[in-house]
Amino acid sequence: MSEPEFDKAFQPGHGFAVAVAEDVLRVTAPNAGPLTFHGTNSYIVGRDALAVIDPGPEDESHWNTLKAAIAGRPVSHIFVTHTHKDHSPLAARLKAETGAVVIAEGPHRAARALYTGEVNPLKESSDMDFVPDIVSGHGDLTSGDGWAIETLHTPGHTANHAAFALKDTGLVFSGDHVMAWATSIIAPPDGAMSDFMASLDMLAARDDRAYLPGHGGKVKEPQKFVRALKTHRRMRERAILGRVRKGDRLISEMVKAIYRDTDPRLHGAAALSVLAHLEDLVGRGEVITNGPPAINGEYRPA
Repeated sequence: MSEPEFDKAFQPGHGFAVAVAEDVLRVTAPNAGPLTFHGTNSYIVGRDALAVIDPGPEDESHWNTLKAAIAGRPVSHIFVTHTHKDHSPLAARLKAETGAVVIAEGPHRAARALYTGEVNPLKESSDMDFVPDIVSGHGDLTSGDGWAIETLHTPGHTANHAAFALKDTGLVFSGDHVMAWATSIIAPPDGAMSDFMASLDMLAARDDRAYLPGHGGKVKEPQKFVRALKTHRRMRERAILGRVRKGDRLISEMVKAIYRDTDPRLHGAAALSVLAHLEDLVGRGEVITNGPPAINGEYRPA
């Protein structure tokens, strides 16, 4: 199995809605960056009474574009894939204006407790104020006017990450779990690599037609792409284990070697991804460390 072929050919269409499927519009927020690509995608589902998936960040221009795309139609439901501040904050404003019900896996939480002295590097990026009206379990079905959406729990990027399958279409709104342009950032303690890999297994067992992600364009041939993502992660794991066996003890040393061709602006995120892999390797007994797995820890072969 080869690694995924990432697709960076994406036209976001800032300032207007783009039709991406029958009765599905995409509105991309103007918050481009090294971790958000061209911006966060919000989706509008339906023809008469609507559902909105990931309303997006607190950005006035995005809010105005979203309202223009809604075009005065009632919004009955708001779905949130996860609680990073580029996805969930506008849910509160949209709910206040429309009376819609907010649905998610749950409030923000970490995948594990903080270790003594540990600082959560993504705390400021997380929407700690978000509370859904309905906590939706894996497999739960929500029906609206001409559409039905199934909740799929996909922890990994965050502990409360969920994808949403639009029934009878083969489409899944995959949030930040699977994206066509790049791999998802897994950053402990917010996320966990073991959870991420298990979520990929769950998605690979489905027969979906395409994914509409939180950033970038459509994921085509999703089962093939998910299998390639798993291969990519296993190759990265082997590279990290190889560096540990060659004598690298610090994550900074591993990042310098493994990500030498990567934009230096992403090295901080890369370090967190290496930590996520090491946390998994320690849990499986393949690597040992001088205490709990931590960003500044020292690692040795088991």
